Amino acid sequence: MMPSHHWARNFTIEKDDIDFLTGLLLERETPLETHELAYALIEERINREVSLLKERYKNAQVYDPARSYDVGQKLIFTEFDYETATIVSARPGNNPDYGEFNVVAVKFDNAKLNTKGKKREFATHLLVEHDLNLEEGDEGAFSSVGDLNTDEIMKTAGKEITNRLEEKLRANPDLIYMAKKWFPRDLLMEANVGHLNLAEAVLDINGGGPMRTEDILEEIGGLGNAPMALQVYSFNYALNHDSRFDEVGPSGEVLWHLTRLEPDEVQNTPTMLRYTPIDYDREILTPELMAIESEIDDELSPGEQVDDLESTTITLTYPHRRLGTLPLSYRTAAVFPTARQTPRVSFVLIDGQDGEEYPAWVVRQERYVYGLAKFYRKHKLPIGAYVTVSRGEKPGTVVVNFKAHKPRTEWIRLIVPKGDQVAFENQKRAIGAEYDDLMILGADDLAGVDAVYQNIQQQKKSLVAILRNIIPSLGALTPQGTAHAKTIYSAVNVLRRYPPGAIFAVLIANPEFQNVGGDYWKLSGD
Repeated sequence: MMPSHHWARNFTIEKDDIDFLTGLLLERETPLETHELAYALIEERINREVSLLKERYKNAQVYDPARSYDVGQKLIFTEFDYETATIVSARPGNNPDYGEFNVVAVKFDNAKLNTKGKKREFATHLLVEHDLNLEEGDEGAFSSVGDLNTDEIMKTAGKEITNRLEEKLRANPDLIYMAKKWFPRDLLMEANVGHLNLAEAVLDINGGGPMRTEDILEEIGGLGNAPMALQVYSFNYALNHDSRFDEVGPSGEVLWHLTRLEPDEVQNTPTMLRYTPIDYDREILTPELMAIESEIDDELSPGEQVDDLESTTITLTYPHRRLGTLPLSYRTAAVFPTARQTPRVSFVLIDGQDGEEYPAWVVRQERYVYGLAKFYRKHKLPIGAYVTVSRGEKPGTVVVNFKAHKPRTEWIRLIVPKGDQVAFENQKRAIGAEYDDLMILGADDLAGVDAVYQNIQQQKKSLVAILRNIIPSLGALTPQGTAHAKTIYSAVNVLRRYPPGAIFAVLIANPEFQNVGGDYWKLSGD
């Protein structure tokens, strides 16, 4: 059987095809997605080509060495990419190893396959087994060879055809691509200043958003009598070109929010999450340290995109606990709603402990999620707590949770501001959540810690200087006088944002720091 991908393989898109699709959009007055346009184009192409294909394979049979054929018979050769040929002569075969058989000479319709000055011959009526022998019923597969199926073509080659088509459509200045849909520029409905001012008022009354375009249009009385799909598309275009409005919907959904009413932490990355990259050699990281880096799952660490992840667990660090954020790492990004063309995404965060809902934001380009401050405070989660995020039952929702237990008093490391530095002390605190013992930290004097943080930023202290300060203090809390790499990472990020790879590389490369085995470190000479 000739598969649909054989036909689709040579599928090219010409100017006439784009003209056809533009006409289709004009006729329907409805914006369409690329895959919808591809489907319509394939159907149109099939209607144009099906008669030619039927004629090409009319009365043709698939070549089978076991069968007999007459001069003048048209054959289809699967081994030559389904090219056709006509039998021009026949003779008995001459090879005692194969018994009696016939040989036919053919002339291919594709002249490139014909051998100059010599007939191309094939065995027929061959009684021995051959790789080209057909199974029972295979011959009938070509009885409807021209009946190509659009659904089958989209299934087997739709992605390739859609990608080719999108490339051609993007090159056409007369078409607009927005919210994954195409429409002729000249047919956009006008959305004037009055419409936009009304939209701002509607969003303002509704807390800034997010709201669907359809709901905004209903509130302002629409743009006219055109189909709603065209009104929505036209209004989306107008809103998208007005800085007062921010498109914040997840993939597949368009939602609008007033830019001025978005949290400042969403519009501007908080200082505690900003990282000024430093040069370091990743090649020197040991497999053990790279495993720790992967386990931490820092949003600034390199990694590969993860798909189809329903749930993942991260360890809460100081900057995220302080700001009410979570890292948008390669693993958590697979759980949180995102949108390829939208820098900010509004969604609903659900408390896995009691079901309370919080408005939250994904800040995609800066790789963090905002909106967890109330959740952290309510459950008194410590720095180092294990936080699990899972996809909610409804689209655009994420469940945030932790393993809770009855609070019990435990020894933890407490951050103690001292002048322009910090020290660490072992103190007892009541903890009601599971946590990473190597990363847990406590802080009673947040104002003091903030003051040290600001001082370090102003003085532009280097990572080496910060390590020089914290490692002895952390080491003083253990009998061995050492600090684990994860503990060092957790403490460094109290004072300045650094990913684990950068910290670990500096520990290895700088002779001031000594590894004493088991990923534990101290100052050299101590």
